Amino acid sequence: MKLTFLGSGTSHGVPMIACNCPVCKSTDSRDKRLRASVWLHDEERSIIIDVGPDFRQQVLRAGVPSLDAVLLTHTHADHLNGIDDLRVYSKLSEHYIPFYASEKDCQFIKAHFEYIFNDKDFSLKWGIPRLELIAVKERFQLLGLEITPIPLVHGKGNCTGYKIGDFAYLTDCSAIPGTSLEALRGVKTVVIDGLRWTPHPTHFTIDEALEAISTLNPDRVYITHICHNVSHQADSARLPKDVYFAYDGLEIEL
Repeated sequence: MKLTFLGSGTSHGVPMIACNCPVCKSTDSRDKRLRASVWLHDEERSIIIDVGPDFRQQVLRAGVPSLDAVLLTHTHADHLNGIDDLRVYSKLSEHYIPFYASEKDCQFIKAHFEYIFNDKDFSLKWGIPRLELIAVKERFQLLGLEITPIPLVHGKGNCTGYKIGDFAYLTDCSAIPGTSLEALRGVKTVVIDGLRWTPHPTHFTIDEALEAISTLNPDRVYITHICHNVSHQADSARLPKDVYFAYDGLEIEL
């Protein structure tokens, strides 16, 4: 299975509006970061984690032909507000798209995107997203994959990471509970939130992210949810061996 980074940026994206810093003005394509999202895919399966406001642009750029399921990490706008564009995929398949999220996040989605769920007589046909909201608490099977939701701390809130086989996706976190670290044992590839080098109240710094997962000893780590304080080329030299900055369009084998 392949993993494609649809976006590797923070909530502002990079370049950030009205900013003239060196990274925002950079001509390096790896410094152009849409909001964080990834696409897991092979010839038979297509799964996306998070559908932020750049979702339409991302799937057009990556050429995502179909979609079997969505996994949501949390309901912040930069991870959810592209939800309406899922209607294209449900229309193409003429099937409801399974949409996995925590129970609290499912409640939020129903309340804030009520139009998606109140068309009981199907009068709008496929003009709105057709989603099957599925609350996740424990390990589940999806398209032959074993998926474990991983509770994460995100400032004063919470976020859901996902362990899929020996791969883990852990974005938007400032701490990893001990029970979650135990659930992550055996992972070989980790994608983790590392906003910048300096502290932030709701996100790991790059060093904090690496320290948090140090006991897991993964084979490789990719830093994502990166802000405009980080230059891909210049700051890559500061990373330890087998640790990399993700960038939009990067594709890796899992």
